[in-house]
Amino acid sequence: MTPPAFTLRHVTDPRDPAIAAFGRVQQASYYAPDMLIPPEVFAHLVTRRSPEREDRLLVAQTPGGEVLGGTLYALLPLPGSLRGAGFNSFMAVTRAARGLGVGRALHDETLRVIRDAGLAGMFADSVHPTRQNAEDRAAEAATGVDPAGRRAALHALGLRTVDIPYWQPVGGPDGGPLTDLDLLFQPARPAQTVPLALVTGILRAYWTGWLGAARAGRSAGPRRPRQTAGRAPDPRHKYGHMVE
Repeated sequence: MTPPAFTLRHVTDPRDPAIAAFGRVQQASYYAPDMLIPPEVFAHLVTRRSPEREDRLLVAQTPGGEVLGGTLYALLPLPGSLRGAGFNSFMAVTRAARGLGVGRALHDETLRVIRDAGLAGMFADSVHPTRQNAEDRAAEAATGVDPAGRRAALHALGLRTVDIPYWQPVGGPDGGPLTDLDLLFQPARPAQTVPLALVTGILRAYWTGWLGAARAGRSAGPRRPRQTAGRAPDPRHKYGHMVE
């Protein structure tokens, strides 16, 4: 059978049916959908614009309009020489569309947007396989993926682990933090390191939109590299290191 062709487009109309369709894809693709951005918020996000933040929803659709996948990400300019970066909130592809290059096409397009905006690269976060408990691992298996496979897929796209302690300030009765994730980064142009000031600046900017400035500031820092700056990456570390 010939794989269905698909095209990419950014959703800008809050009434677009692709928003609800992507919400269903997201909910079906993650083992803990209650921990994700609620789909009912997407319509507001695609219309929110400010000099400090622009949220975008990119979807992949067949000629018949079926949503095969999508990605929600934010453009976060910063003042001065750091320029800012993007942060990928979530990317999902339907089970039927896995292996068709949808994820690669979505990621490549977001990087093109990042480059055109003059930003330094794209951040994302992902559960580390060794830090997930057995119950969560079993729940995730029901979605047809696992954290090791997801990390391998992100690595294949070009994302690498930022070598700092990372926590996500959400989850739990008091709002977190979640400590079973790593922060990942892909530069818009070839680079071996990412400035620590860019990391903390982007985390502060990204979480301000969800938590407010005071709590986002506390969640963004202080952070220190796990290794001495300039030390060569351990070649056994599958996902590499990027920090300076």
